[in-house]
This record gives sequence, structure tokens and C-alpha cells, in this order.
Amino acid sequence: MTLPPTKPGKIVTMGEILVDILAVERGRGFHEPLNLKGPFPGGAPAIFIAQVARLGHPAGIIAGVGDDDFGWLNIERLKRGGVDVSAIRVHDDQVTATAFVRYREDGERDFLFNLKLSAAGRTELDAPARALLAECGHFHIMGSSLFSFHLIDEVKKAVEIVKANGATVSFDPNIRKEMLNIAEMRAGLEFMLQYCDIFLPSGPELLIPTEARTEEEAIAELLALGISCIVVKRAARGASYYDRARSIDLPGYEVTEADPTGAGDCFGAAFIASLRRGMPVEECVRTANAAGALAVSRQGGMEGVSTLAEMQALIAGQISS
Repeated sequence: MTLPPTKPGKIVTMGEILVDILAVERGRGFHEPLNLKGPFPGGAPAIFIAQVARLGHPAGIIAGVGDDDFGWLNIERLKRGGVDVSAIRVHDDQVTATAFVRYREDGERDFLFNLKLSAAGRTELDAPARALLAECGHFHIMGSSLFSFHLIDEVKKAVEIVKANGATVSFDPNIRKEMLNIAEMRAGLEFMLQYCDIFLPSGPELLIPTEARTEEEAIAELLALGISCIVVKRAARGASYYDRARSIDLPGYEVTEADPTGAGDCFGAAFIASLRRGMPVEECVRTANAAGALAVSRQGGMEGVSTLAEMQALIAGQISS
């Protein structure tokens, strides 16, 4: 593999912090009163960085929350888990972002978000954020965090700062095709692909930023951009790793699914933290598969983070499904 040398420092992410509020009854949408469960601390970047910290790697997040119970629930949970929360700005004139989630009978989910009009939409590179970036050895961005033109611009600034400092960058697209109709969103995605070292798409997301019709064509096109490695998440089927020299396919682990929220975030966190620890690539992918499997076995995004010992136990077959 041809990744740049590992720069000492924290793994840092930037983006939305929110609470998940889950419907107990299955169905479509939120058109009638129903029972709700939560709030659960969450947001893709927050889940990612909580898993990084749970694995013992120094970690920090740049984000915004409201001065309310939902915001402090997240701050306290992240801080207790070992995450540097110094760059989480608490806004006294904004509310913390929320995601109401309902499950359909086929397992698909319906979401009702408040992101743009929340404190998450005000995330910016203020002085504490820039101080955290100065300690960054690896920077991770989620496509879900590119939900406004303001956020895209702030993320671009952050990427340019960390790359200039010698840090590596990973990108999990986590983005819908419909969003690419927005010119700025397409530009944001193209920018991230030009700067990222590690690309972490889920299944069909591999094709979205390319002109390719097959996975093989897409992989060749993306590696030609200068991306060092691609890890394709395939849910219960495991994951595939690609770089210029080789490819690796590893199966997933059977577990009883409780909630898929955060599985991809935990996968990415485990892969990157393991890679920075110097583990062989195959072992990094195997550990990431275990992290994703453990995440879906627990309800609530941040509830799904697990320890390295738990991942290793699952890999060794010591945890039954």
C-alpha cells in the first residue's frame, strides 16, 4: 500500500452532532402519534469519533450543539469516552440537531432531520477548531456533513490546513445521488476525492463520483485520482479492500440486528485506527468488519461502539449470534 507516512497526532473529524429519537412501532413516516424511544447521542461524525476513542486512539471533533439537554448529553458522552470536545461550540441561540427515525417492515428507514436550522449548521473553524486541527494526524469527513454550502466551505478550509501540515485524510461519502444535483455538493464531493487518501464508500456509492459502469472501472478511475486505498463496505457481506497492488475480500460476521445506525461509522473508525496502529491491512479490514457487526447488534448509534477486545472476541468466534 502507498499511504503517506503516518503523522503523529489525533484523529479529528468535523460535522454534525445530533440526537436520534427512534419510533417503537414500524411503519412509514410520522403522520400519526406513536411511541418514541430516546434520545440517543449520535450523528455520523460523533459516532465515528466515539469509536476511535473507544479503541484508545487520541481523538477530537469539531462541531456545534445547542445549550440544551440534547447538546450536553452528547458532550458529556463524548468527553466520558475520551474524545477531545474542546472544539464543540455551544450555541445559546440554536438548538441541537435531531433525527427522528422510523423503521419500515422491510427494514428500511424513514428520517425526519433538523440539521440546517440547528447548531450543527453553524459549525465553523473558530479558534478552538483551528487549535485542534494543529494536533491532527488524520482527518475524517462524512458526506452527511456536507449538507450546506457553508459546511462545504468550512470543510474545504479544514482539509487544506491538515494536508498542508502533513496529515492524511479519509472520506466516507454517505451521500445520496439526488444531492449531487446541487452543483456545490458535486463540487464538494469532487474536492474531497482530490484530497483524500482513504475512500470508504458503501456498496453502490463507489460508482457515484465516477463515469464507470462497473466496480472494476470505478476502482481504477478513483485510484488514478491519487487515492491511496479504497475500502468498500458491503454490510453483512463484509468488505473489500483495494490499492494499486492488491485487493482483499473478507466476509462479515453474523449477528442479530437491532439497529443499523452507525455501523458504517464504527467500521471506518476501526479501520483507520487499526491502520494507524500499524496493523496489517487484512487485519484492519477484519477488525472493521467486527466493529460494524457489533454496532448493528445494539440500538442507538453511539451505543454501538465497542472495544478492541470485543471485536477480537467476535473474530475468534467467542461471541455467539
